[in-house]
Amino acid sequence: MKIETEDGDKFLLTQIQSGNEEAFNFIFRKYYKVLVVQSVRFVHDQDTAQSLVQNCFIKFWEKRHELQNIENLCSYLFIMMRNKSIDHLRKQQRMHSVPLTVNSDFLESVTDETIDANDLSTHLWQAIAVLPERCRKAFEFSRIDGLTYSQIAQKMGISNKAVEALISRSLKLLRANLVDFLGILIFLLHI
Repeated sequence: MKIETEDGDKFLLTQIQSGNEEAFNFIFRKYYKVLVVQSVRFVHDQDTAQSLVQNCFIKFWEKRHELQNIENLCSYLFIMMRNKSIDHLRKQQRMHSVPLTVNSDFLESVTDETIDANDLSTHLWQAIAVLPERCRKAFEFSRIDGLTYSQIAQKMGISNKAVEALISRSLKLLRANLVDFLGILIFLLHI
């Protein structure tokens, strides 16, 4: 099943609501890797991240009849993954809690940095999700899958110059949408 339209995810959601497993498999293949990468950033363990993301998709399938109000599937799945990852960390913390005396100024600065990182991550994924389809694909191939421009060109059936233009356009749109986080993004995305 190949869906290339902007409304592809909405179409797939309606198919999933009606129990179409092929549509679910398409969504799983489309978002699984990127969600695992993001979950690893929270839990710092590949196996745990894979398990958490798989649990997100299981819950997503089980709740498929309640999916009618989803506007942005990528953001919805990211939030599910983030919540599962945070729940996992909280559970781990409770299981291994050791009373510590922490300087309150230090704790406040760590909390602010964590909030900024979570804010950035959420805004970044929302901004990536609204990129034009070809820009988003090229960007994900480059920054998430780590492919070279020539590999992306071959995969997308376009020239290296076209890939360069798509990546450039993606970065320009991301800069515009994430101007408040530009300093952090320059470091993370090598913009």
